[in-house]
Amino acid sequence: MTDEPERWTQATVYPDMWADPDADPRNNDGPAPDGELATLVDVLTNYRLTLRMKCEGLDAEQLARRSVPPSTMSLLGLVRHLAEAERDWRNWISDTEPLPKLYGRRDGDFDDAVGDPAVVEAAYADLEREQAATDAALAAHTDPGLRLGKEGIAVRELLVHRVEEYARHCGHADLLRECVDGRVGQ
Repeated sequence: MTDEPERWTQATVYPDMWADPDADPRNNDGPAPDGELATLVDVLTNYRLTLRMKCEGLDAEQLARRSVPPSTMSLLGLVRHLAEAERDWRNWISDTEPLPKLYGRRDGDFDDAVGDPAVVEAAYADLEREQAATDAALAAHTDPGLRLGKEGIAVRELLVHRVEEYARHCGHADLLRECVDGRVGQ
């Protein structure tokens, strides 16, 4: 007997996918966006959707489960971490004093991700708010080479960092989710 969940997928058309094409919110049969910024924003949007998809259908305890020991990562911790990262990126492009950390001390985003429905609800609210605020801060800057903030970070560089961070953590989410309930798919 094992505690490992049996692997399964919801997809029927392509079993290595997370969802069937008709049910995948990332599925875009139209042309790719034109331009560098539009392309980066489109890729970022799809990774954001991927993270949410990996968390869908789980209860608070499952979201908070540290399913790949000894790592302290959990799906809920990833949601909280990315909310913290969005805030931090906004600090990079600001000329004002940095905003405080959302979850206090270093690693509070992961360490305090507990299986409480109120904590889950707050984490999603934090993520949505911080994403919207960073998106709004960047929306006024249509030149990808424009340098912002005290450190002179280029808009392009910030967007690439955002894509990289979400992509890396979506890979983590794949493994965490599979270990929680066995669901697989890219």
